[in-house]
Amino acid sequence: MKPLLEFFPIVLFFVAYKLYDIYIATAVVIAATIVQVTTYWLMYRKVETMQWITLGLILVMGGATLYLQDEQFIKWKLTIIEWLFGGAFLVSQFVGNKTFIERMMGANLELPNRIWKRLNLSWSMFFIGVGCLNLYIMANYSTDDWVSFKTFGVPGLMLIFIAVQMVFLYKFVPAPEAKE
Repeated sequence: MKPLLEFFPIVLFFVAYKLYDIYIATAVVIAATIVQVTTYWLMYRKVETMQWITLGLILVMGGATLYLQDEQFIKWKLTIIEWLFGGAFLVSQFVGNKTFIERMMGANLELPNRIWKRLNLSWSMFFIGVGCLNLYIMANYSTDDWVSFKTFGVPGLMLIFIAVQMVFLYKFVPAPEAKE
């Protein structure tokens, strides 16, 4: 159910954009994100910090897009979110006992500290890179292209990145114990 909830606002944004325009799509994604966070709260009795940040940014940047009738604000939201993720991973590289990625995956995987740091840094660079790529797409391509990038490109890049990470981490996964 969680992955479905994650993509709910993005899918509705895309559909609304294709049927109407960027401003209707922005209003739809604001409403969908509110529904998403509310649903998380009702189902799990908690909402992750990054979900609150995403909601706040969508309200501010989406609200500015609608109020000022300037689509640049909603386009910038993606870069800001990606850079916040990248920054959080990067800061955890130097602050605290565990990196951000180790806190998320450490219960399921044992890795040497240097590998956790390398993995964490790669996630940081990925998020920062996607934020920069978003700026490039915003500046050099049409809104149609940007919407396609946001809807399909970013998740596609994420899947490729995760696949590469899995290949890298495969050698650290313990072999299953043979049953006698």
